[in-house]
Amino acid sequence: MRGDGLLSHDLLPGEKGPQDACGVFGVWAPGDEVAKLTYFGLYALQHRGQESAGIAVSDGGNIVVYKDMGLVSQVFNEASLESLHGHVAIGHTRYSTTGASVWENAQPTFRSTATGHIALGHNGNITNTPALRVRLRELSKDSGELQFDSQITMTSDTDVLTGLIAAHPDLSIEEAARLELPNVRGAFSLVFMDDDALYGARDPQGIRPLVLGRLESGWVLASETAALDIVGASFVREVEPGELITIDGQGLRSQRFAEADPKGCLFEYVYLARPDTTIAGRGVHAARVEIGRRLANEFPIEADLVIPVPESGRYAAIGYAQESGIPFAEGLVKNAYVGRTFIQPSQTIRQLGIRLKLNPLRDVIAGKRLIVVDDSIVRGNTQRALVRMLREAGALEIHVRISSPPVKWPCFYGIDFATRAELIATGLSVSEICNSIGADSLGYVSLEALTQATMIPADRLCRACFDGVYPVQIPDPEVVSKQVMDGIERRVVKAAEAQGTLAVEFEAEPV
Repeated sequence: MRGDGLLSHDLLPGEKGPQDACGVFGVWAPGDEVAKLTYFGLYALQHRGQESAGIAVSDGGNIVVYKDMGLVSQVFNEASLESLHGHVAIGHTRYSTTGASVWENAQPTFRSTATGHIALGHNGNITNTPALRVRLRELSKDSGELQFDSQITMTSDTDVLTGLIAAHPDLSIEEAARLELPNVRGAFSLVFMDDDALYGARDPQGIRPLVLGRLESGWVLASETAALDIVGASFVREVEPGELITIDGQGLRSQRFAEADPKGCLFEYVYLARPDTTIAGRGVHAARVEIGRRLANEFPIEADLVIPVPESGRYAAIGYAQESGIPFAEGLVKNAYVGRTFIQPSQTIRQLGIRLKLNPLRDVIAGKRLIVVDDSIVRGNTQRALVRMLREAGALEIHVRISSPPVKWPCFYGIDFATRAELIATGLSVSEICNSIGADSLGYVSLEALTQATMIPADRLCRACFDGVYPVQIPDPEVVSKQVMDGIERRVVKAAEAQGTLAVEFEAEPV
């Protein structure tokens, strides 16, 4: 389930595609219903994570956190929102990339401090969590705050970061964040709060998006501009890479904790962000249409119709049709009421496969040569089932066009792809993938054309999932796997402690 429709990668029961990064939202607005504003902001960001949702609200004296597993609409109701009173709030909708998908890892995280409280929401993935965890243990020992020692069982990178900021009894939350954020590596767009103030921060590369908006009565921070639109906030600007923003009764102030080295995520334009969002001045809808145009120029073919795979292939298909002059048509109908489900289909239903969520319009596609546009191929199972279904519905030819280059490398910055061994493009050539999925032809847009469509210079983008060039040093892939904090990482920390080290550094293997 996405804000712009159904994930094509969720069309097969049990098939897992590239999972979205999390969504974060924050609001400082005395006199306004901040919990409800946050609820609707999270609703606009639901596509970025569907495993859990949470809201933290402060009335100036206490922070109340309400969170649970499930979609935003499943976690909150009118009564729960009415019970959350205050002038500042943050919210989070989660897909887990570090730490298991359990209630304990739902966000916002919460900690008591020597001077108050802190709640924090995080979008991204921190790559040096083991080193930060060791640092947290040492800070806890030095301060004599034994309660921190009991919290070292933290099972997510976000919880470790929250603990670090809270572990400075002699500093304000703002001062502690400024001190600790330079030590954090990886991707992090943060919204956090104490009893009185709202904070936002973005890693020096700005890998994941974060924007600032203005309300009549206050300020908003959000992962995407679409969330600003939903709550009636006007877009002010993006939070800069390496910037820490503080919003309180004295107004808004900004400070820099690291020099900016922009490397925004290219996959946001392809797949992650809503089409009605703007990133770095470029509308995602316009970028996707332009990608389709460039795809038509790079891989033209004679055909009767261009059809999208709903919904992720829609705008690239429009661009392909515009550039090629081949008519655009809706050849596939999705069930609008089948989104994320926790009910596993029976074997009988599973055998129906893709038809649970998608069905062909036979009178449109029968006897036609089709160009079928999708955003990416992960394992190839979905496209294989789709091609088979279209042939059974009477399509004469099926030419698959993909609006991103082959995904060959894992992401360590907040997107949970399949493992490298599972990525079909790792082991097969384009022609072999074409044969594997049963298409008549297959074309991927080039990395150069995709980059040009964003209108962002290549040296200001993270393109690692396509070219294997990582902008931030990555640790051993095993150490930053999704379950890292629940197993392997504990052995790493024990080894570090035995050696008396305060930091753990990992060198990435050559790519």
